[in-house]
Amino acid sequence: MTGIRGRLSRRLQARQLPGIAPGPCELRVRRGLRVPMDDGVDLLADLYTPAGDRNPGLPTVVIRSPYGRSNAVTQAAALAREGFTVLVQSCRGTWGSGGTFTPQADEQADGMATHRWVRAQPWCTGSVATYGQSYLGYCQWAVAGRMQREDPGRAPDALCLTVTMADFGAVTWDNGAFALGNALGWSQWMDLTARRGPAQLLRRIRRRPDRDLGRAFGVLPLGAGDTAAAGRPIGWYQDWLANEQLTAGYWTQQSHTASVPDVTAPVCMSTGWYDIFLPWQLRTYAQLVRAGRPPQLTVGPWGHIGGGEATSFTEAVDFLKEQFAGVASRRAAPVRAFLTGAGRWHDLPAWPPPGAAAQPWHLHASGLLDRAAPDGGATRYTYDPGDPTPAVGGPSLTPDSAPADNRAHELRSDVAVFRSAPLEAAVVIAGEPVARVRFRSSAPSADVFVRICDVHPDGRSLTVCDGIRRIGGAGTAATDPRPGDDGFAEVEVPLWPAFHEFAAGHHIGVQVSSGAHPRYARNPGTGEPAAGATATVRAEQEISHDTAAPSRIDLPVWAPAPPSS
Repeated sequence: MTGIRGRLSRRLQARQLPGIAPGPCELRVRRGLRVPMDDGVDLLADLYTPAGDRNPGLPTVVIRSPYGRSNAVTQAAALAREGFTVLVQSCRGTWGSGGTFTPQADEQADGMATHRWVRAQPWCTGSVATYGQSYLGYCQWAVAGRMQREDPGRAPDALCLTVTMADFGAVTWDNGAFALGNALGWSQWMDLTARRGPAQLLRRIRRRPDRDLGRAFGVLPLGAGDTAAAGRPIGWYQDWLANEQLTAGYWTQQSHTASVPDVTAPVCMSTGWYDIFLPWQLRTYAQLVRAGRPPQLTVGPWGHIGGGEATSFTEAVDFLKEQFAGVASRRAAPVRAFLTGAGRWHDLPAWPPPGAAAQPWHLHASGLLDRAAPDGGATRYTYDPGDPTPAVGGPSLTPDSAPADNRAHELRSDVAVFRSAPLEAAVVIAGEPVARVRFRSSAPSADVFVRICDVHPDGRSLTVCDGIRRIGGAGTAATDPRPGDDGFAEVEVPLWPAFHEFAAGHHIGVQVSSGAHPRYARNPGTGEPAAGATATVRAEQEISHDTAAPSRIDLPVWAPAPPSS
Protein backbone atom coordinates (compact mmCIF):
# COMPACT_ATOMS: atom_id res chain seq x y z
CA MET A 1 0.00 0.00 0.00
CA THR A 2 2.06 2.91 -1.29
CA GLY A 3 1.65 6.38 -2.72
CA ILE A 4 -1.72 8.09 -2.40
CA ARG A 5 -3.41 5.01 -0.92
CA GLY A 6 -0.71 4.73 1.72
CA ARG A 7 -1.04 8.37 2.71
CA LEU A 8 -4.82 8.07 2.93
CA SER A 9 -4.46 4.95 5.04
CA ARG A 10 -2.15 6.73 7.47
CA ARG A 11 -4.60 9.63 7.77
CA LEU A 12 -7.42 7.18 8.41
CA GLN A 13 -5.41 5.51 11.19
CA ALA A 14 -4.77 8.89 12.80
CA ARG A 15 -8.53 9.48 12.94
CA GLN A 16 -9.44 5.93 14.02
CA LEU A 17 -6.73 5.55 16.64
CA PRO A 18 -5.96 8.95 18.16
CA GLY A 19 -2.64 9.02 19.95
CA ILE A 20 -1.20 6.13 17.93
CA ALA A 21 1.16 7.53 15.31
CA PRO A 22 1.49 5.39 12.15
CA GLY A 23 4.75 3.43 12.13
CA PRO A 24 7.36 3.55 9.36
CA CYS A 25 6.32 0.48 7.34
CA GLU A 26 4.05 0.41 4.32
CA LEU A 27 1.47 -2.37 4.12
CA ARG A 28 0.35 -5.21 1.95
CA VAL A 29 -3.12 -6.57 2.74
CA ARG A 30 -4.73 -9.84 1.64
CA ARG A 31 -8.38 -9.96 2.57
CA GLY A 32 -10.79 -12.81 2.98
CA LEU A 33 -8.39 -15.69 3.63
CA ARG A 34 -10.28 -18.84 4.54
CA VAL A 35 -8.93 -20.59 7.62
CA PRO A 36 -10.25 -24.17 8.07
CA MET A 37 -11.44 -25.30 11.50
CA ASP A 38 -11.38 -28.89 12.72
CA ASP A 39 -15.11 -29.37 12.02
CA GLY A 40 -14.85 -28.16 8.41
CA VAL A 41 -16.12 -24.60 9.01
CA ASP A 42 -14.04 -21.81 7.42
CA LEU A 43 -13.33 -18.59 9.30
CA LEU A 44 -12.41 -15.43 7.37
CA ALA A 45 -9.20 -13.55 8.06
CA ASP A 46 -7.17 -10.65 6.71
CA LEU A 47 -3.38 -10.76 6.49
CA TYR A 48 -1.31 -7.61 6.96
CA THR A 49 2.35 -7.80 6.00
CA PRO A 50 4.80 -4.90 6.28
CA ALA A 51 6.62 -3.89 3.13
CA GLY A 52 10.24 -2.84 2.98
CA ASP A 53 12.93 -3.16 5.61
CA ARG A 54 11.89 -4.48 9.02
CA ASN A 55 13.38 -6.39 11.89
CA PRO A 56 13.36 -10.08 10.93
CA GLY A 57 13.01 -11.20 14.54
CA LEU A 58 9.51 -9.82 15.04
CA PRO A 59 6.73 -12.37 15.53
CA THR A 60 3.57 -12.97 13.57
CA VAL A 61 0.67 -11.56 15.58
CA VAL A 62 -2.67 -13.42 15.72
CA ILE A 63 -5.81 -11.45 16.60
CA ARG A 64 -9.23 -13.11 16.86
CA SER A 65 -12.27 -10.81 17.06
CA PRO A 66 -16.08 -11.04 17.01
CA TYR A 67 -16.31 -7.31 16.25
CA GLY A 68 -14.94 -7.24 12.73
CA ARG A 69 -11.46 -6.98 11.30
CA SER A 70 -11.06 -3.21 10.94
CA ASN A 71 -8.02 -1.35 12.22
CA ALA A 72 -10.25 0.70 14.51
CA VAL A 73 -11.24 -2.48 16.37
CA THR A 74 -8.13 -4.64 16.15
CA GLN A 75 -5.19 -2.22 15.54
CA ALA A 76 -3.97 -4.79 12.99
CA ALA A 77 -2.80 -2.24 10.43
CA ALA A 78 -1.12 -0.17 13.14
CA LEU A 79 0.81 -3.25 14.29
CA ALA A 80 1.83 -4.07 10.74
CA ARG A 81 3.15 -0.52 10.29
CA GLU A 82 5.46 -1.29 13.22
CA GLY A 83 6.92 -4.24 11.32
CA PHE A 84 4.74 -7.15 12.47
CA THR A 85 3.02 -9.66 10.20
CA VAL A 86 -0.57 -9.72 11.46
CA LEU A 87 -3.43 -12.16 10.91
CA VAL A 88 -6.77 -10.81 12.11
CA GLN A 89 -9.62 -13.32 12.07
CA SER A 90 -13.36 -13.03 12.61
CA CYS A 91 -14.70 -15.45 15.21
CA ARG A 92 -17.13 -18.17 14.22
CA GLY A 93 -20.45 -16.83 12.99
CA THR A 94 -19.33 -13.19 12.79
CA TRP A 95 -18.42 -10.87 9.91
CA GLY A 96 -18.53 -13.51 7.16
CA SER A 97 -17.01 -16.44 9.07
CA GLY A 98 -18.93 -19.70 8.90
CA GLY A 99 -20.87 -21.35 11.71
CA THR A 100 -22.96 -19.82 14.49
CA PHE A 101 -21.67 -17.34 17.05
CA THR A 102 -22.12 -18.61 20.60
CA PRO A 103 -20.12 -16.39 22.95
CA GLN A 104 -17.09 -18.09 24.50
CA ALA A 105 -18.13 -21.61 23.46
CA ASP A 106 -15.91 -22.15 20.40
CA GLU A 107 -12.92 -19.90 21.03
CA GLN A 108 -10.64 -22.60 22.41
CA ALA A 109 -11.10 -25.14 19.61
CA ASP A 110 -11.16 -22.50 16.87
CA GLY A 111 -8.20 -20.65 18.34
CA MET A 112 -6.06 -23.77 18.56
CA ALA A 113 -6.91 -24.72 14.97
CA THR A 114 -6.00 -21.20 13.86
CA HIS A 115 -2.61 -21.32 15.59
CA ARG A 116 -1.77 -24.65 14.01
CA TRP A 117 -2.74 -23.28 10.58
CA VAL A 118 -0.72 -20.06 11.04
CA ARG A 119 2.42 -21.98 12.00
CA ALA A 120 2.19 -23.92 8.71
CA GLN A 121 1.97 -20.85 6.44
CA PRO A 122 4.98 -19.65 4.43
CA TRP A 123 4.47 -16.06 5.61
CA CYS A 124 4.66 -17.02 9.31
CA THR A 125 7.81 -15.44 10.72
CA GLY A 126 8.51 -18.31 13.12
CA SER A 127 7.45 -16.91 16.47
CA VAL A 128 3.75 -16.19 17.08
CA ALA A 129 2.29 -13.68 19.54
CA THR A 130 -1.32 -12.82 20.37
CA TYR A 131 -2.86 -9.39 20.88
CA GLY A 132 -6.16 -7.77 21.70
CA GLN A 133 -8.54 -6.23 24.20
CA SER A 134 -11.73 -7.42 25.91
CA TYR A 135 -13.22 -10.43 24.07
CA LEU A 136 -10.07 -10.47 21.90
CA GLY A 137 -8.10 -11.04 25.10
CA TYR A 138 -10.42 -13.83 26.22
CA CYS A 139 -9.65 -15.54 22.91
CA GLN A 140 -5.95 -15.47 23.89
CA TRP A 141 -6.56 -17.03 27.30
CA ALA A 142 -8.73 -19.71 25.65
CA VAL A 143 -5.75 -21.19 23.79
CA ALA A 144 -2.56 -20.27 25.64
CA GLY A 145 -2.61 -22.55 28.67
CA ARG A 146 -4.11 -25.60 27.00
CA MET A 147 -1.79 -25.41 24.00
CA GLN A 148 1.18 -25.07 26.33
CA ARG A 149 0.16 -28.35 27.97
CA GLU A 150 -0.87 -30.29 24.86
CA ASP A 151 1.01 -28.75 21.93
CA PRO A 152 3.81 -26.56 23.34
CA GLY A 153 5.66 -26.25 20.04
CA ARG A 154 2.71 -24.38 18.53
CA ALA A 155 1.51 -22.48 21.61
CA PRO A 156 1.72 -18.66 21.55
CA ASP A 157 5.18 -17.30 22.27
CA ALA A 158 3.86 -14.11 23.92
CA LEU A 159 0.50 -12.63 24.95
CA CYS A 160 -0.61 -8.98 24.95
CA LEU A 161 -3.78 -8.69 27.01
CA THR A 162 -5.77 -5.48 27.44
CA VAL A 163 -8.90 -4.91 29.60
CA THR A 164 -9.78 -8.60 29.62
CA MET A 165 -10.15 -11.74 31.71
CA ALA A 166 -10.12 -15.51 31.39
CA ASP A 167 -13.65 -16.25 32.67
CA PHE A 168 -16.62 -14.18 31.52
CA GLY A 169 -19.00 -15.99 33.87
CA ALA A 170 -17.50 -14.24 36.89
CA VAL A 171 -18.24 -10.78 35.52
CA THR A 172 -21.75 -11.81 34.42
CA TRP A 173 -22.69 -13.09 37.89
CA ASP A 174 -20.60 -10.83 40.10
CA ASN A 175 -20.70 -12.40 43.58
CA GLY A 176 -24.21 -13.63 42.84
CA ALA A 177 -25.57 -10.38 41.34
CA PHE A 178 -26.43 -10.34 37.63
CA ALA A 179 -24.54 -7.60 35.76
CA LEU A 180 -27.63 -6.48 33.86
CA GLY A 181 -26.33 -3.28 32.26
CA ASN A 182 -23.32 -4.81 30.57
CA ALA A 183 -24.85 -8.24 29.85
CA LEU A 184 -28.02 -6.97 28.22
CA GLY A 185 -26.34 -4.01 26.51
CA TRP A 186 -23.66 -6.21 24.93
CA SER A 187 -26.20 -8.85 23.90
CA GLN A 188 -28.38 -6.24 22.19
CA TRP A 189 -25.38 -4.82 20.30
CA MET A 190 -24.17 -8.21 19.13
CA ASP A 191 -27.64 -9.37 18.09
CA LEU A 192 -28.29 -6.19 16.11
CA THR A 193 -24.92 -6.50 14.37
CA ALA A 194 -25.65 -10.09 13.34
CA ARG A 195 -29.11 -9.28 12.00
CA ARG A 196 -28.77 -5.79 10.59
CA GLY A 197 -25.08 -5.19 10.05
CA PRO A 198 -22.50 -2.83 11.54
CA ALA A 199 -24.19 0.34 10.30
CA GLN A 200 -27.26 -0.40 12.41
CA LEU A 201 -25.06 -1.10 15.39
CA LEU A 202 -23.24 2.20 15.01
CA ARG A 203 -26.52 4.08 14.80
CA ARG A 204 -27.69 2.42 18.02
CA ILE A 205 -24.46 3.15 19.88
CA ARG A 206 -24.54 6.80 18.84
CA ARG A 207 -28.17 7.19 19.90
CA ARG A 208 -27.84 8.00 23.57
CA PRO A 209 -29.74 7.06 25.55
CA ASP A 210 -31.00 3.95 23.81
CA ARG A 211 -34.73 4.02 24.55
CA ASP A 212 -35.30 0.31 23.93
CA LEU A 213 -32.44 -0.66 26.18
CA GLY A 214 -33.52 1.77 28.89
CA ARG A 215 -37.02 0.28 28.94
CA ALA A 216 -35.63 -3.25 28.92
CA PHE A 217 -33.63 -2.59 32.09
CA GLY A 218 -36.92 -2.10 33.94
CA VAL A 219 -38.61 -5.26 32.68
CA LEU A 220 -39.50 -8.17 34.95
CA PRO A 221 -38.90 -11.02 34.66
CA LEU A 222 -35.29 -10.58 33.59
CA GLY A 223 -35.84 -13.32 31.02
CA ALA A 224 -38.01 -10.92 29.00
CA GLY A 225 -35.36 -8.19 28.85
CA ASP A 226 -33.71 -9.38 25.64
CA THR A 227 -37.02 -9.32 23.76
CA ALA A 228 -37.67 -5.81 25.04
CA ALA A 229 -34.20 -4.62 23.98
CA ALA A 230 -33.69 -6.50 20.71
CA GLY A 231 -37.17 -7.61 19.64
CA ARG A 232 -36.57 -11.31 20.19
CA PRO A 233 -35.03 -13.74 22.68
CA ILE A 234 -31.24 -14.04 22.50
CA GLY A 235 -30.08 -17.58 23.15
CA TRP A 236 -26.90 -16.88 25.06
CA TYR A 237 -28.58 -14.23 27.23
CA GLN A 238 -31.19 -16.79 28.26
CA ASP A 239 -28.39 -19.25 29.03
CA TRP A 240 -26.59 -16.69 31.19
CA LEU A 241 -29.72 -16.08 33.25
CA ALA A 242 -30.52 -19.77 33.58
CA ASN A 243 -27.08 -20.57 35.03
CA GLU A 244 -26.79 -18.56 38.25
CA GLN A 245 -24.14 -20.81 39.77
CA LEU A 246 -20.65 -20.37 38.40
CA THR A 247 -19.95 -23.99 39.33
CA ALA A 248 -22.43 -25.12 36.67
CA GLY A 249 -20.92 -26.93 33.70
CA TYR A 250 -22.16 -24.18 31.39
CA TRP A 251 -19.68 -21.76 32.95
CA THR A 252 -16.83 -24.08 33.89
CA GLN A 253 -16.52 -25.26 30.28
CA GLN A 254 -15.97 -21.64 29.22
CA SER A 255 -13.60 -20.67 32.02
CA HIS A 256 -9.86 -20.67 31.39
CA THR A 257 -8.83 -19.43 34.81
CA ALA A 258 -7.47 -22.82 35.86
CA SER A 259 -5.08 -22.93 32.90
CA VAL A 260 -3.57 -19.47 33.53
CA PRO A 261 -0.61 -20.87 35.56
CA ASP A 262 0.21 -23.18 32.63
CA VAL A 263 1.13 -20.20 30.46
CA THR A 264 4.92 -20.00 30.26
CA ALA A 265 5.10 -17.38 27.50
CA PRO A 266 5.88 -13.79 28.52
CA VAL A 267 2.74 -11.72 29.13
CA CYS A 268 2.04 -8.01 28.79
CA MET A 269 -1.09 -6.76 30.58
CA SER A 270 -2.81 -3.41 30.45
CA THR A 271 -6.01 -2.35 32.17
CA GLY A 272 -7.75 0.59 33.85
CA TRP A 273 -9.00 1.31 37.35
CA TYR A 274 -12.53 1.69 35.98
CA ASP A 275 -12.57 -1.33 33.66
CA ILE A 276 -15.35 -3.94 33.95
CA PHE A 277 -12.77 -6.76 34.09
CA LEU A 278 -10.26 -5.16 36.47
CA PRO A 279 -10.53 -7.44 39.56
CA TRP A 280 -10.29 -10.61 37.52
CA GLN A 281 -7.44 -9.39 35.31
CA LEU A 282 -5.42 -8.53 38.40
CA ARG A 283 -6.19 -11.98 39.80
CA THR A 284 -4.79 -13.60 36.66
CA TYR A 285 -1.73 -11.38 37.13
CA ALA A 286 -1.44 -12.79 40.67
CA GLN A 287 -1.77 -16.36 39.36
CA LEU A 288 1.19 -15.84 37.05
CA VAL A 289 3.21 -14.21 39.84
CA ARG A 290 2.61 -17.23 42.07
CA ALA A 291 3.69 -19.49 39.20
CA GLY A 292 7.00 -17.60 39.05
CA ARG A 293 6.27 -15.79 35.78
CA PRO A 294 5.25 -12.22 36.69
CA PRO A 295 3.80 -10.30 33.72
CA GLN A 296 4.44 -6.74 32.73
CA LEU A 297 1.47 -4.75 34.07
CA THR A 298 0.12 -1.26 33.39
CA VAL A 299 -2.97 0.13 35.14
CA GLY A 300 -4.17 3.59 34.13
CA PRO A 301 -6.96 6.06 34.94
CA TRP A 302 -9.45 4.83 32.34
CA GLY A 303 -12.35 2.46 31.79
CA HIS A 304 -13.13 -0.24 29.27
CA ILE A 305 -13.54 2.13 26.32
CA GLY A 306 -11.75 5.39 25.72
CA GLY A 307 -8.59 6.78 27.23
CA GLY A 308 -6.20 3.87 27.40
CA GLU A 309 -5.91 2.57 23.84
CA ALA A 310 -2.82 4.53 22.85
CA THR A 311 -0.92 3.66 26.02
CA SER A 312 -1.84 -0.02 25.78
CA PHE A 313 -0.80 -0.19 22.12
CA THR A 314 2.56 1.47 22.78
CA GLU A 315 3.23 -0.77 25.78
CA ALA A 316 2.47 -3.90 23.72
CA VAL A 317 4.64 -2.86 20.76
CA ASP A 318 7.58 -2.04 23.04
CA PHE A 319 7.09 -5.33 24.90
CA LEU A 320 7.09 -7.44 21.73
CA LYS A 321 10.12 -5.64 20.33
CA GLU A 322 11.96 -6.19 23.59
CA GLN A 323 11.06 -9.89 23.72
CA PHE A 324 11.76 -10.77 20.09
CA ALA A 325 14.03 -8.11 18.63
CA GLY A 326 16.25 -7.22 21.57
CA VAL A 327 15.11 -3.59 21.70
CA ALA A 328 15.83 -2.17 25.15
CA SER A 329 12.76 -1.63 27.32
CA ARG A 330 11.79 1.92 28.24
CA ARG A 331 10.11 0.76 31.45
CA ALA A 332 11.62 1.46 34.85
CA ALA A 333 9.78 -1.37 36.67
CA PRO A 334 7.57 -4.40 35.97
CA VAL A 335 4.44 -2.58 37.16
CA ARG A 336 3.37 0.91 36.20
CA ALA A 337 0.25 2.20 37.98
CA PHE A 338 -1.56 5.53 38.10
CA LEU A 339 -2.31 6.84 41.58
CA THR A 340 -5.78 8.36 41.43
CA GLY A 341 -6.49 11.26 43.74
CA ALA A 342 -2.87 12.37 43.40
CA GLY A 343 -2.81 12.24 39.59
CA ARG A 344 0.62 10.69 39.09
CA TRP A 345 2.19 7.47 37.80
CA HIS A 346 4.27 5.14 39.95
CA ASP A 347 6.78 2.49 38.97
CA LEU A 348 6.39 -0.53 41.26
CA PRO A 349 8.09 -3.91 41.66
CA ALA A 350 4.78 -5.77 41.97
CA TRP A 351 1.05 -5.41 42.53
CA PRO A 352 -0.04 -4.84 45.22
CA PRO A 353 3.15 -2.98 46.15
CA PRO A 354 5.18 -4.34 49.07
CA GLY A 355 4.09 -2.81 52.35
CA ALA A 356 0.34 -2.60 51.64
CA ALA A 357 -1.58 -4.06 54.60
CA ALA A 358 -5.23 -4.33 55.64
CA GLN A 359 -6.31 -1.59 58.06
CA PRO A 360 -9.80 -1.88 59.61
CA TRP A 361 -12.14 1.12 59.63
CA HIS A 362 -15.36 0.61 61.55
CA LEU A 363 -18.91 1.70 60.74
CA HIS A 364 -20.62 3.51 63.65
CA ALA A 365 -24.35 4.01 64.26
CA SER A 366 -23.74 7.78 64.23
CA GLY A 367 -22.51 7.62 60.63
CA LEU A 368 -18.87 7.91 61.63
CA LEU A 369 -16.18 5.83 59.90
CA ASP A 370 -13.33 5.38 62.35
CA ARG A 371 -10.42 3.18 63.37
CA ALA A 372 -11.96 2.78 66.83
CA ALA A 373 -14.56 0.06 67.39
CA PRO A 374 -18.22 1.15 67.60
CA ASP A 375 -20.20 1.08 70.82
CA GLY A 376 -23.34 -0.67 69.59
CA GLY A 377 -26.58 0.18 67.80
CA ALA A 378 -27.81 -0.47 64.27
CA THR A 379 -28.37 1.40 61.03
CA ARG A 380 -31.65 0.69 59.23
CA TYR A 381 -32.98 1.43 55.78
CA THR A 382 -35.72 0.12 53.47
CA TYR A 383 -34.98 -1.36 50.07
CA ASP A 384 -37.87 -1.27 47.59
CA PRO A 385 -37.39 -3.27 44.37
CA GLY A 386 -40.18 -1.17 42.86
CA ASP A 387 -37.90 1.87 43.21
CA PRO A 388 -34.46 0.22 43.15
CA THR A 389 -31.43 2.07 44.41
CA PRO A 390 -29.88 3.46 41.21
CA ALA A 391 -26.37 3.05 39.94
CA VAL A 392 -24.18 6.16 39.97
CA GLY A 393 -21.46 5.68 37.39
CA GLY A 394 -19.27 2.64 37.78
CA PRO A 395 -17.42 0.37 35.33
CA SER A 396 -19.40 -0.16 32.12
CA LEU A 397 -19.09 -0.84 28.39
CA THR A 398 -19.64 2.83 27.64
CA PRO A 399 -16.97 5.57 27.74
CA ASP A 400 -18.51 7.24 30.84
CA SER A 401 -16.92 5.14 33.59
CA ALA A 402 -14.97 7.92 35.30
CA PRO A 403 -15.63 8.59 39.01
CA ALA A 404 -19.06 10.12 39.65
CA ASP A 405 -20.18 12.63 42.28
CA ASN A 406 -22.38 10.86 44.85
CA ARG A 407 -23.73 13.89 46.74
CA ALA A 408 -27.32 13.59 45.53
CA HIS A 409 -27.23 9.80 45.73
CA GLU A 410 -26.19 9.91 49.40
CA LEU A 411 -29.37 11.83 50.28
CA ARG A 412 -31.52 8.81 49.42
CA SER A 413 -33.15 7.08 52.36
CA ASP A 414 -32.05 3.66 51.06
CA VAL A 415 -28.33 4.55 51.19
CA ALA A 416 -26.48 4.37 54.52
CA VAL A 417 -23.54 6.78 54.61
CA PHE A 418 -20.48 6.70 56.86
CA ARG A 419 -17.65 9.24 56.86
CA SER A 420 -14.35 9.62 58.60
CA ALA A 421 -13.26 12.80 60.31
CA PRO A 422 -11.08 15.03 58.10
CA LEU A 423 -7.81 13.22 57.55
CA GLU A 424 -4.82 14.69 59.34
CA ALA A 425 -2.45 13.16 56.78
CA ALA A 426 -2.84 11.59 53.37
CA VAL A 427 -3.96 7.94 53.23
CA VAL A 428 -3.03 5.78 50.24
CA ILE A 429 -4.82 2.51 49.49
CA ALA A 430 -3.23 -0.01 47.14
CA GLY A 431 -5.07 -3.26 46.58
CA GLU A 432 -8.51 -4.78 47.02
CA PRO A 433 -10.59 -3.37 49.92
CA VAL A 434 -12.90 -5.83 51.64
CA ALA A 435 -16.06 -4.85 53.52
CA ARG A 436 -17.30 -7.09 56.33
CA VAL A 437 -20.82 -5.96 57.09
CA ARG A 438 -22.90 -7.52 59.86
CA PHE A 439 -26.19 -7.53 57.99
CA ARG A 440 -29.78 -8.67 58.49
CA SER A 441 -32.74 -8.49 56.08
CA SER A 442 -36.46 -9.09 56.45
CA ALA A 443 -36.51 -10.56 52.92
CA PRO A 444 -35.35 -14.06 51.94
CA SER A 445 -32.71 -12.57 49.64
CA ALA A 446 -30.81 -9.28 49.64
CA ASP A 447 -27.85 -7.54 48.04
CA VAL A 448 -25.15 -5.72 49.96
CA PHE A 449 -23.56 -3.01 47.83
CA VAL A 450 -20.60 -1.10 49.29
CA ARG A 451 -18.87 1.94 47.83
CA ILE A 452 -15.84 3.93 48.95
CA CYS A 453 -15.80 7.65 48.14
CA ASP A 454 -13.24 10.42 48.44
CA VAL A 455 -15.14 13.29 50.07
CA HIS A 456 -13.54 16.62 49.18
CA PRO A 457 -13.63 19.73 51.37
CA ASP A 458 -16.04 21.35 48.89
CA GLY A 459 -18.56 18.52 49.43
CA ARG A 460 -17.94 16.43 46.33
CA SER A 461 -18.14 12.72 47.10
CA LEU A 462 -16.30 10.99 44.26
CA THR A 463 -16.37 7.24 43.71
CA VAL A 464 -13.11 5.40 44.37
CA CYS A 465 -14.33 1.79 44.07
CA ASP A 466 -17.24 -0.44 45.00
CA GLY A 467 -18.51 -4.02 45.07
CA ILE A 468 -21.62 -6.13 45.55
CA ARG A 469 -22.64 -9.47 47.03
CA ARG A 470 -25.98 -11.26 46.93
CA ILE A 471 -27.14 -13.49 49.77
CA GLY A 472 -30.15 -15.80 49.79
CA GLY A 473 -30.30 -16.02 46.00
CA ALA A 474 -30.95 -19.12 43.94
CA GLY A 475 -27.31 -19.29 42.92
CA THR A 476 -25.64 -18.30 46.21
CA ALA A 477 -26.65 -21.01 48.69
CA ALA A 478 -23.20 -22.63 48.74
CA THR A 479 -21.46 -19.37 49.67
CA ASP A 480 -24.05 -17.62 51.85
CA PRO A 481 -22.77 -16.66 55.32
CA ARG A 482 -24.53 -18.26 58.27
CA PRO A 483 -26.47 -15.89 60.52
CA GLY A 484 -25.89 -15.88 64.25
CA ASP A 485 -28.49 -16.21 66.97
CA ASP A 486 -29.39 -12.54 66.50
CA GLY A 487 -30.08 -13.06 62.79
CA PHE A 488 -27.08 -11.02 61.65
CA ALA A 489 -24.56 -12.56 59.28
CA GLU A 490 -21.15 -11.18 58.37
CA VAL A 491 -21.36 -10.48 54.65
CA GLU A 492 -17.95 -10.22 53.07
CA VAL A 493 -17.92 -7.92 50.04
CA PRO A 494 -14.71 -7.63 47.97
CA LEU A 495 -14.46 -4.23 46.31
CA TRP A 496 -12.81 -3.21 43.06
CA PRO A 497 -9.04 -2.89 43.35
CA ALA A 498 -7.83 0.68 43.80
CA PHE A 499 -4.69 2.76 43.98
CA HIS A 500 -5.87 6.02 45.46
CA GLU A 501 -4.64 8.84 47.65
CA PHE A 502 -7.07 10.50 50.05
CA ALA A 503 -5.48 13.89 50.64
CA ALA A 504 -5.12 15.49 54.05
CA GLY A 505 -8.32 17.37 54.89
CA HIS A 506 -10.49 14.96 52.85
CA HIS A 507 -12.87 12.41 54.35
CA ILE A 508 -13.03 8.70 53.54
CA GLY A 509 -16.66 7.91 52.77
CA VAL A 510 -18.39 4.53 52.73
CA GLN A 511 -21.88 3.79 51.45
CA VAL A 512 -23.90 0.66 52.16
CA SER A 513 -27.06 0.01 50.14
CA SER A 514 -28.83 -2.91 48.50
CA GLY A 515 -28.44 -2.29 44.82
CA ALA A 516 -27.05 -0.32 41.88
CA HIS A 517 -29.66 -0.63 39.14
CA PRO A 518 -29.33 -1.19 36.18
CA ARG A 519 -25.62 -1.87 36.50
CA TYR A 520 -26.78 -4.87 38.52
CA ALA A 521 -30.25 -6.35 38.24
CA ARG A 522 -32.50 -5.45 41.14
CA ASN A 523 -32.92 -8.13 43.77
CA PRO A 524 -36.66 -8.91 43.94
CA GLY A 525 -36.10 -10.23 47.45
CA THR A 526 -37.93 -13.53 47.07
CA GLY A 527 -34.92 -15.78 46.50
CA GLU A 528 -36.47 -17.20 43.32
CA PRO A 529 -34.37 -17.95 40.24
CA ALA A 530 -33.58 -14.62 38.59
CA ALA A 531 -34.72 -15.44 35.06
CA GLY A 532 -38.40 -15.84 35.89
CA ALA A 533 -38.96 -13.86 39.10
CA THR A 534 -41.74 -11.27 38.87
CA ALA A 535 -42.87 -10.86 42.49
CA THR A 536 -40.97 -8.34 44.62
CA VAL A 537 -40.60 -7.86 48.38
CA ARG A 538 -39.83 -4.63 50.21
CA ALA A 539 -37.01 -5.36 52.60
CA GLU A 540 -36.07 -3.84 55.93
CA GLN A 541 -32.29 -3.93 56.09
CA GLU A 542 -30.12 -3.59 59.21
CA ILE A 543 -26.40 -3.07 59.75
CA SER A 544 -25.11 -4.06 63.17
CA HIS A 545 -22.54 -1.96 65.03
CA ASP A 546 -22.03 -4.43 67.86
CA THR A 547 -18.75 -3.81 69.67
CA ALA A 548 -17.80 -7.48 69.82
CA ALA A 549 -18.50 -8.14 66.12
CA PRO A 550 -18.41 -4.75 64.38
CA SER A 551 -19.15 -3.96 60.76
CA ARG A 552 -16.00 -2.69 59.11
CA ILE A 553 -14.12 -2.17 55.90
CA ASP A 554 -10.51 -3.33 55.61
CA LEU A 555 -8.57 -0.80 53.56
CA PRO A 556 -5.27 -1.95 51.96
CA VAL A 557 -3.27 0.99 53.26
CA TRP A 558 0.16 1.57 51.80
CA ALA A 559 2.40 3.13 54.42
CA PRO A 560 4.64 4.94 54.34
CA ALA A 561 3.26 6.96 51.46
CA PRO A 562 5.06 6.10 48.19
CA PRO A 563 7.58 8.45 46.60
CA SER A 564 6.77 10.12 43.31
CA SER A 565 8.09 8.49 40.15
